[in-house]
Amino acid sequence: MQPRLDIEKARYNMVEQQVRTWDVLDQSVLDLLFIVKREQFAPPAYRALAFADMEIPLRIGDWDSGERMWAPKMEARILQELAIRSHERVIEIGTGSGYMAALLAHKADDVISVEIEPRLKAFAESNLQRAGVHNVGVKLTDGSRGLVDYAPYDVIVVTGSLPIVTSSLTDQLKVGGRLAAIVGEEPAMVAQIITRVTEDGHDTLNLFETHVKPLRNAPRPSGFKF
Repeated sequence: MQPRLDIEKARYNMVEQQVRTWDVLDQSVLDLLFIVKREQFAPPAYRALAFADMEIPLRIGDWDSGERMWAPKMEARILQELAIRSHERVIEIGTGSGYMAALLAHKADDVISVEIEPRLKAFAESNLQRAGVHNVGVKLTDGSRGLVDYAPYDVIVVTGSLPIVTSSLTDQLKVGGRLAAIVGEEPAMVAQIITRVTEDGHDTLNLFETHVKPLRNAPRPSGFKF
């Protein structure tokens, strides 16, 4: 284990050299990256890479989930653009390590996080408990079409990419609610914030190009092929 001083230096460098340079200037978001300890959510074998500008494999022991933690700058940028308020309810689709859920939880009143893989659910719950995050409920289910039973939501965050965003998700937003998703197929994916401005109207803000692994069981348009 690295000495604590080295870890804090690495965290500071991550914030200043990666996150801030990606137009993340909201001080409350930057401060949160010091509060929520990213290394505590990385699999043990990858904790030394917790502050690197890369996706981290969610490999636990000999088992590889095939999933990845987002790069730190992407987590922070999405969090900033969502502008979550303290009274809002959030659903995250794809819990992974629980780190993004922890960041969301510090901003929101309540977070539901949905995970389809039982071993990742257990890993995330352990991480969240150890970090003292108590306003996240992790549910084992397929969240590819959201979670209607608990809708509507102020914020929806999808951590796997979607070929398209369907009404099955946007209909679960309150008016004024925001959905963050990576939309498209390789190699042309775009991070978007979709805001429900009226019952039937939505505004879409394109943030940046990127690529992440597709969300399992994500709805596809007719005739869609990888």
